[in-house]
Order: sequence, then C-alpha cells, then structure tokens
Amino acid sequence: MVKQFLSYAIPSALAMCIASLNTIIDGIFLGNGIGDQALGAVNIVMPITIVFFGLSTMIAVGGGALISKYFGANEDEKSVSVFRQVTYILIIMSLSLSVFCVIFADPIVKIMGATQGLQALATEYLTYYAIFCLPNLLGIAFNSFLRNDNKPKLAMIATICGTMSNIVLNYIFIFQLGLGIKSAAIATGLGQIVTLLIALPHFMMKKGKLSFGKQKLELDSVKEVLKIGVPSFFAESAFSVIIFVHNLVLVNTVGETGISTYAIINYITSNIYMILLGVTLGAQPLISYNYGAKNSENMLTFYKLSNKTALIIGIFFAIICLIFGKEIISVFTNDKTLIEISYVAVNINNLAYLFIGKNLTTTMYYQAIEIPKYSNIICAMRSILILPIVLIVLYKVFGVNGIWISMAVSELLIILIVDKSFKINKCTQRALSEVIA
Repeated sequence: MVKQFLSYAIPSALAMCIASLNTIIDGIFLGNGIGDQALGAVNIVMPITIVFFGLSTMIAVGGGALISKYFGANEDEKSVSVFRQVTYILIIMSLSLSVFCVIFADPIVKIMGATQGLQALATEYLTYYAIFCLPNLLGIAFNSFLRNDNKPKLAMIATICGTMSNIVLNYIFIFQLGLGIKSAAIATGLGQIVTLLIALPHFMMKKGKLSFGKQKLELDSVKEVLKIGVPSFFAESAFSVIIFVHNLVLVNTVGETGISTYAIINYITSNIYMILLGVTLGAQPLISYNYGAKNSENMLTFYKLSNKTALIIGIFFAIICLIFGKEIISVFTNDKTLIEISYVAVNINNLAYLFIGKNLTTTMYYQAIEIPKYSNIICAMRSILILPIVLIVLYKVFGVNGIWISMAVSELLIILIVDKSFKINKCTQRALSEVIA
C-alpha cells in the first residue's frame, strides 16, 4: 500500500513542485532583471493566474475522479467518454478566458488592487499571460489525466521539460533581449507548450486506455464532472482569495513595501503549496479507483498516508526556511530592509503549511467519494468565511505580524471544525452504500 501510494504521490508532488518553479523562476528573473515593482505587479495578477489553474484542476479532478472510478468498476468505455468530453470543455474554456482577459486586462488589475505605480506592469503581464491560456490549462489537465491513465512518471517528465524551457526562455527574454515583464508570461506559456508536446502523443497514439476521438457532449456527464470538480476550483480560488484579501489589507496598511514582502512570501510558499497539492492529486486516482472497487479500507489508508506525508513535508519546509530563509529571499531582492522584513514574515506564515496539507487532502477525499458539498464547505471556510475575519482581528491585535500568522490560525480552526462536524469513516461507508454496482 505504501509503495503504491509513493509511486503516485512522489511523481505527482515532484511534478507540481517543478511546475511551481515557473512562478518562482519568474520572480527571480523579474526581481533581478526588472526590479521590486515587477514582483508587486505579478503578485497583483497572481490571484487571476491561480483561478486559471483552479479551473483546469476543476475539470481534471472532476473528470479524473470519474475516470478512475470507472476503471475500478471495469467500465473503461465510460472513462474514455468522460476524458474526451472534458477535453472539449477545456478547449472552449481556455479560448473564452483568453479573449476576456486580453480585452479587459486593465480594469481587471484595477479591481485586484493595483496601485498607480503597478497598474501598467500588471496589465502588461496579465495580457500576455492570458494569450497562452490554452496551453496553460491543457498542460495542467493532461498531466493529471496521465496519472489517471497509470503514467505518473510521464507526467513528471513532461513538467520537467516545460519548466527547463521556461528557465532558458526567461533568461533570454529578460537579460538578453530586454523584453520586460511580458517575458515571464511568454516564457511560461511556451514552456507549457513543450509540456503539451510531450504529453499529447500518449493520448494521440493510444498508448494507454485514454485516447482522443469523436464524442458528443452529454449533459449528465458534464454536470457530474463539474459537481465533483467544483471543490477543486474553490480550493484554488480559496488560495486566490487569500492572496487578494492579504493584498487589500496590505495596500491599505503597509503600502507597496507590504505588497512586495507578500509577493516574496508567495514566490517561496507557492512551491510548498504545489507540493502538498501534488501529494493530494497523486492520492486521488488511488482513492477514486478503490471507491469504484468498493474497498473502504484502502480508501482510508491512502487518505491517512496523504495526511502524514503532507505534515512531514510542511515541517521540513518550515525548518529549511528558518535556517536558510535570508539566503532564499536574497535571490528575489537585494534590498536589505526588505530581506529582514520578509524573513520574519515568511517564517510566521510558514506555520500555516503544517495544516494546509490536511485541508487539501480532506477536500480532495470528499470529491473522490462524490460528496462534494463537504469539499465546498471546507473551501468556503478557507476563503470567505473564516480567513477574512481572522486576518482583520489579528491585524488589529498584533499589527502586521497578525497578518502573517492569520492563515495558520485560520487553517487550524478549519481542521478542528471539520474533524468535529464530518466523521470521515461514516461518510465513507455512506458513500460506498450509494455506489451503483
């Protein structure tokens, strides 16, 4: 069981870790090649890019849960049908987002809290990022479907190659060609095209069970994918709302220095968030498969393994940042004052990652066993119900340090509420009793 879990979780976590390096790489090149204002501008846009990621993950997890469930129930034709339908949905969604964000980039960044000093840079970054919505969303989703089709290592390889391309292109565009902030968005988009070129042959050449082909969109299937997948969108949107709420508070209290500090926090911690999400996504096919096979013992074992793994990763990350935090931060900025402020902020903020992993895993688990309403409740608590209240109260009591610790307090409160309100063993048995044989 442990070996099987690790064979999925490790490649998935590594793939997500490497994928998150795209954001960190952008930050390193922008901070050193353009300046701290570029970091702040990208941080303003980050909630939008996270929403894009959330939409792709919504389709990938919703579709993937059904695909793995049907595999577990030996209904492979249904799995293929779902895969083809969600591919159509992703293409339509991506093209629509590109058009909308290119046209309305300027008012969008204003709504997101861009100051006059950051508005032009943020608009430019969002415009070019939106142009590449199609490869960005498809690359994320198809990597997930490779895991559902028993190819987690191929997904990891595709992500590594895309990220390496992003590194090279960022260097060329920013330092050699001097293309400015749009360089980061273009390099990320082209890197995702590389990822797609590696992933697509698996489905085009029918190397697994999933393949492309003609398929009508079935309303019931689409509804089921969205019903299961919406919590994944909310989970990512929750992170987006977390950033948005922090940005608003910081703009009105600390100013652009606070925004730049929070940008550095996000560049560093987005990596650990994506690793934890990778562990969760790695466990999802295993839980969904055993849900289809009606094996509750295996389902709960994989859930517990995911929680333990997430906790170990969170502790390790917190220790690394405590010891090497200033060196890591100095990669993004040479401002000594900003480095000192960011070091304190990062280490307080990192306490949240001792708890976030369990909330992500629990959200995914209820999706995998097709009780998405509980997942939605968890996501709502993480974004709009508990965090804003905790953030404002702690800021009033502890000042700026209250802002940095608010996420940790919020995530811990959610764990306590969820464990008390939803009994996971009973929910598992109830879900299994409703599976159609």
